[in-house]
Amino acid sequence: MSLSQADLSHILQYTASLWPAAKNKRFFITGGTGFIGKWLLESFVHINRQLCLNCQMLVLSRSPEKFLQKYPHFRQFGEITFQQGDVQNFDFPEENFDYVIHAATEASATLNAENPLEMADTIINGTRRTLDFAKQHGCGTKRFLFLSSGAVYGRQPADLAAIPENYNGSPDPLETISSYGQSKRIAELLCGIYHKNYGIETTIARCFAFVGPYLDLNAHYAIGNFIRDALKGDTIMVNGDGTPLRSYLYAGDLAIWLWTILFKGSPATAYNVGSDIPISIADIAHKVAEIAGNKCQVQVAKKAGQVTERQKYIPRVDKAKSELKLDCRINIDDAIKKTMQFYRQK
Repeated sequence: MSLSQADLSHILQYTASLWPAAKNKRFFITGGTGFIGKWLLESFVHINRQLCLNCQMLVLSRSPEKFLQKYPHFRQFGEITFQQGDVQNFDFPEENFDYVIHAATEASATLNAENPLEMADTIINGTRRTLDFAKQHGCGTKRFLFLSSGAVYGRQPADLAAIPENYNGSPDPLETISSYGQSKRIAELLCGIYHKNYGIETTIARCFAFVGPYLDLNAHYAIGNFIRDALKGDTIMVNGDGTPLRSYLYAGDLAIWLWTILFKGSPATAYNVGSDIPISIADIAHKVAEIAGNKCQVQVAKKAGQVTERQKYIPRVDKAKSELKLDCRINIDDAIKKTMQFYRQK
């Protein structure tokens, strides 16, 4: 099951002006087989063909054949090839690559909790390895996009409506659960160092929460779990009291933001990537149930007020909007509808 033509055309519409400079160029991507990666791969192919760019992309994957068996339509994309390897120690391909996208490292809550050392090694060593690859090509690689996370800020204070890029908070370094966020902070530091020392134009996307086709409905993402249960007609279970605030950017808009940051983002600069429109977890659950239209129920585990502090995870995205003219163009209702339609057809 591939992305819809409507979604691919949406991405092309808002990024078409960026691509002429990439004509006949080569792209290298790690993490290209994950949720975000698949959006980048499919939109790359669509744009490449529509604009006759003659671009090529090499995708690093630990198990290319396993991925292609699960998603066979990627075999039809001749402009995409795969290299088997681990992001921490992959062999450097001999070709020069003009653009490098480092999207590896699954945001796995289970791995972060059960094996924080492996999480840290993958993020830090993988980023260093990918930056070394870009550095080896000297003048060949100029633009480098690193997919970081809003987790670098740590817990959002109750009195802070949205987190700006210059917020100086951080995860607790003595809590092992902070491995993901702290490692992303170190990886961002590496991007800054490689820009200063070697002139690589490293750009950073601090990713928050998203929804859309290819989202793993069985992972730890609440909105994905809600959509999964609604599609099955099961009761949607909300842990806690449902008051935490989140915001969700549609994956089609996400792809637009990432391509724009890669091509136009200021070097050694981080941009928050996400929606700045907050919604509670309980409201999301009820919205998913309503859109599903099959009369599934919503059950909230605790009464409102039983949880002492209302948690938030909302980015401030003024910087991306003002500097890069980005915006959230697909609203949450349409985002949920598009995601449900994708999985119903699948």
